[in-house]
Amino acid sequence: MSLRVDTPSHTRVRRFGRTQKWVHRATAALMGVCVVTAACLYVPQFAELVGRRELVVRIHEWAGLALPVPALAGLASRAFRADLGFLNRFGPHDRVWLWAALHRDKRRSSRPAGKFNAGQKVYASWIAGASLVMLGTGLLMWFTHLTPIQWRTSATFVHDWLALTIGIVLAGHIGMALGDPEARRGLRMGEVSQEWAEREHPLWRP
Repeated sequence: MSLRVDTPSHTRVRRFGRTQKWVHRATAALMGVCVVTAACLYVPQFAELVGRRELVVRIHEWAGLALPVPALAGLASRAFRADLGFLNRFGPHDRVWLWAALHRDKRRSSRPAGKFNAGQKVYASWIAGASLVMLGTGLLMWFTHLTPIQWRTSATFVHDWLALTIGIVLAGHIGMALGDPEARRGLRMGEVSQEWAEREHPLWRP
C-alpha cells in the first residue's frame, strides 16, 4: 500500500515584504492626492465643485513635499534597497524585452525579465526623475520671493506640462495593473503564484 502525499496545486512565492508594500501604498496615496488637487486647481469644473482654492493649494503643496518621504524611509530596509538595486540595473535581457515591446512581439519567450521587467524599470526611473523635477519647480513657485520672475515663469511652465505628462503615464500604469490581477496581488499580499513568476519573470529567482 502506497501513501500519497497531497501537494498544493498552486505554490506561492514571496515577491514583496512589508516595507515595499508600505512604501508603494504611501507613495501611491500621496501621488493620488497631488493628482486630484492639481485637477481641482487647473480644471475649472472641478474648481467650482470643490471651492476653497487656498486649502486645495496647501494640501497640494504639502502632499508634494511629502512625496519622497516613504521612499527615503524605506531605505532603512535591506530588502527595499535590494529592490532599488534591481530597478536601477539594466542588463542585456532588458534590451531584448524593450525591443520586443517596441515591435509588439507578445511572445513570452521574447520578453525575458528578472524580478522587474524593463518596462517597470523605465517607469520607475522616469517617475522618480519627474517627481524630483516637480518638487524643484514646485518649490520655485512656492517661495516666489527667492527667485527672479523669469525662473518662476519657467518653473510654472515645466511644472504644468510635466504634471499633464505624469497624469497620462500614471493612467497607463494603472491600466496595466488592472490587466494583471496577480501582479496586484503581489503588491497587496506580498505573494504571487509560482506559475505567474515563471511565466512573467523567468529570470527571477525568489
